[in-house]
Amino acid sequence: MRAIVAHAAKDIRIEETPSPTLGPQDVRVRVAFGGICGSDLHYFNHGGFGAVRLKEPMILGHEISGVVEAVGAQAQRIKVGDRVAVSPSVPCNHCRYCLEGRQNQCLDMRFYGSAMRFPHVQGAFRETIVCLESQTHVAPEGLSLPEAAMAEPLAVALHATRRAGSLMDKRALVSGSGPIGVLCAIAARRAGAAEVIVTDIADGALAFAARIGVDRTVNIAREPTAFDAWKTDKGYFDVLFEASGAEAALRNGIEVVRPGGLLMQLGLGGDMTIPINLITAKELELRGTFRFHEEFALALEYMGKGLIDVKPLISATAPFTEARAAFELATDRSRSMKVQLAF
Repeated sequence: MRAIVAHAAKDIRIEETPSPTLGPQDVRVRVAFGGICGSDLHYFNHGGFGAVRLKEPMILGHEISGVVEAVGAQAQRIKVGDRVAVSPSVPCNHCRYCLEGRQNQCLDMRFYGSAMRFPHVQGAFRETIVCLESQTHVAPEGLSLPEAAMAEPLAVALHATRRAGSLMDKRALVSGSGPIGVLCAIAARRAGAAEVIVTDIADGALAFAARIGVDRTVNIAREPTAFDAWKTDKGYFDVLFEASGAEAALRNGIEVVRPGGLLMQLGLGGDMTIPINLITAKELELRGTFRFHEEFALALEYMGKGLIDVKPLISATAPFTEARAAFELATDRSRSMKVQLAF
């Protein structure tokens, strides 16, 4: 089969690669669509992120959907012909955190398309993939396969909103209008937020947030004084979803979240220096939120019931054989939100 393989920064190739043997608890999926994620772009543009670097060729990708071609002898839930989304998380299910029900914190996690381990965990941008039956989730009837491929990023946003607790009648600020930020805005609204405002430094990215019906979008590069009004009386917002990973964004959020409010940090942009005295004085809560587990199935359910619509976020689809052009397009935030590859 063919796969999209990253060798170094700006060096991705369509290569032939062997398909793993189907085990008794495995499922073989003919991949249909795959979404290009921010981590894929880091490998494409920089050969890695932070201290993580490619040390060997690695198949990219972890947001996929497809159709089941074969099932192992012990598979019970999935059958040939099922339309599925595949979770890229493979927790060990026996470490202390898995046993606590915190599989996203697994001590031996294998996550598709990740160079954090060596040998690297190969990704899902390939024509067929063999995965565990437990990773495959049947797409609801009527949900398209491109939408099903959005289950992974939506699960990230749903995990963040779950960690935030009740959002009913709350004012939410989302910093960063990339796919995760916009999905957080959608999830916050679905969870009952009365007001959702999204900020970014790129008009193109904010245009996608406007399409999904947020109350306001703000380009803080052009409107830096917008935060001044929100600082009145120690802050305006009840919760911040910080999805950019930028220190300046978190600092701004600390100033405009009201006393007793919540800071949800999703973005991974490296270490930050933050005004801890202000966090203390305003009695703010700073919570990290990382990946997901049970929210993957929930994402499919919400999309299938029409409770969340991700279609406005899919900005382009390209044949996987044109991967380089697709990755270049996905890098351009002025023209794209979620670029998907068709396999």
